Amino acid sequence: MDMVTESNTATAMIKAEARRLGFTLAGVCPAVAPTGASRLAEWLDRGYAGQMEYLASRQHAYDHPRHVLEGVRSIVMLGLPYHTAEPQALQPGEGRVSRYAWGTGDYHDVIHAKLKKLVAALIDAVPSAKARGVVDTAPFLERDFAVLAGLGWVGKNTLLLHKPLGSYFFLAALLTDQVLDYDEPFAADHCGNCRACLEACPTQAFPEPYVLDATRCISYLTIELRDAIPRELRPGIGDWLFGCDVCQEVCPWNHRAPATNEPAFQPTSGSNPIDLTALFELDDDAFRRRFRHTPLWRARRRGILRNAAIVLGNQRLPAAVPAIIRGLSDAEPIIRGASAWALGQIATREAIEALGNRRGIEPDESVRAEIDAALSR
Repeated sequence: MDMVTESNTATAMIKAEARRLGFTLAGVCPAVAPTGASRLAEWLDRGYAGQMEYLASRQHAYDHPRHVLEGVRSIVMLGLPYHTAEPQALQPGEGRVSRYAWGTGDYHDVIHAKLKKLVAALIDAVPSAKARGVVDTAPFLERDFAVLAGLGWVGKNTLLLHKPLGSYFFLAALLTDQVLDYDEPFAADHCGNCRACLEACPTQAFPEPYVLDATRCISYLTIELRDAIPRELRPGIGDWLFGCDVCQEVCPWNHRAPATNEPAFQPTSGSNPIDLTALFELDDDAFRRRFRHTPLWRARRRGILRNAAIVLGNQRLPAAVPAIIRGLSDAEPIIRGASAWALGQIATREAIEALGNRRGIEPDESVRAEIDAALSR
């Protein structure tokens, strides 16, 4: 069997196994220097990464996939859909969670388990092969390689778009030192003159098409940011407790995205949407039991309760005041500060009285500043 036949056979096997494992999309490209490395450098220089210092600390590693797998020659790009149900209507005191986090499992765990099986299948077929599967934690410009592998184009909201699937899918990759049969790069951009995603963003996180300022993105603010959410951006958070789907929901290519049968991504009871006031009853152990193996764990309890207070403040719901007052006495200053802001937004007599009482005993300067700002409204 010649090398071309071997590469064709191996490629067909990998794609067939990937689809058997649930990856709806599978394309192959050579392991080359990605064209987006220079754009990443410019993006970092503009300060758009915010507190995601890990991006700059390993910036050089994004220059070539050999930093992820030494000797890599081919990359299999994969897409796993997560679109399930539609968002349910919110009731007062509830918050929205991004679609990808509705299920019972963290997508990293789900995808890594599938990638292990895919790597094993390749090595079983080619025992001498080296391979590594990655999701979104490795220094790897996955969207660049997805375009190179023919999976779709990068939209104005910076997400990869695919005509039938839209953008409701996770990207993953299998890197190998084997030479495979490469697909044609995706050359078109089907966004056209559409600006729906840019105009719908509640916090104006797109300074220009195809560029995201993460420091203004609701997903960054509710998940990655470890500090208090800037006051001027809090109203834009709206009802979003964790993540944001606005720029995807308005995208025309997502209007007919098919649903996935992946069990781990199916909505659990109480995730679509989520009761916010009940979150303030969770101590660290209870929070861990409920969210440890879900995407919400990334924000930790302090981040989730901070976000819950912001959403309740945006809703200005008097019935939520007792729960927020509980947050005003939390051990975490970031939760106390967000709760102070929320009580100031609601501004009932009970809320104002609680702020005044807390002001006299609050030891944290930043929280006292939040209380003072809330009382001066």
